[in-house]
Amino acid sequence: MSRFVTDPEFLSDVVRFDLPLLGDIRRLRGVHLQCHIGTDTISLARLGARMTGLDFSPVALAQARHLAEISGTPVDFIESDVYNAVTALGAGQFDLVFTGIGALCWIPSMDRWARTVAGLLRPGGRLFLREGHPMLTLSSDLRAVASEGAMDENHTDRPTVGYPYFEMPEPTVFSSENTYVETATKFTQTVTHEWNHGLGDVVTALLQHGMTITGLVEHRSVPWEALPGQMTREANGEWRLDEHPERLPLTYTLQARRQLAGRE
Repeated sequence: MSRFVTDPEFLSDVVRFDLPLLGDIRRLRGVHLQCHIGTDTISLARLGARMTGLDFSPVALAQARHLAEISGTPVDFIESDVYNAVTALGAGQFDLVFTGIGALCWIPSMDRWARTVAGLLRPGGRLFLREGHPMLTLSSDLRAVASEGAMDENHTDRPTVGYPYFEMPEPTVFSSENTYVETATKFTQTVTHEWNHGLGDVVTALLQHGMTITGLVEHRSVPWEALPGQMTREANGEWRLDEHPERLPLTYTLQARRQLAGRE
């Protein structure tokens, strides 16, 4: 976090990775859905966008506002559930909707999410999404999983398909003391409820709400050690598989635009 304060040009690893596809966002009005503590939101503001961050957690937003203040980066942070974002922020107000890595797994319905994205964007406005690949989520190496009372085995020698690829009505229930950041903290609240969304689930939902897909790129890296013991961290902060990286997509970037008036 100190780099955000000491270096006014510092960007988060996630946004720095996104730069080749993100392009010039100067003077755009953008909203970062599920912004958490705002590191990516602040990074986008430093690239010249007028950013708003939205999250349902008041604790996370307090940290985000503090970081924006001490780093001298103007960002508005709004407390709201994603599904209520249009009510909280207004319809058709944004040129850019940004959703960062590790956000969609907390969303039960891609249809409702896509409706929100389209509702926030002006005609011609753009969605930029980088997310963990749904194939990666199938790997039981990610964590011990408790689903309907059954604990799957962890396989540390190879990725193993063990969980739903497609969006399901009910979540997969995970119980783990681990997290995606390095910390010595011992967690007492260890149960999470998550939903996987296949690429078809995401693309179809966007198309059904008047969005046109303009780009889809699958990546061989991910910003955290998703498969412990099988990955190496590179200089850019991304993790890659040590063996056969061509076999498993780890993240993807999807871009889409809201159709212009008269074409919806």
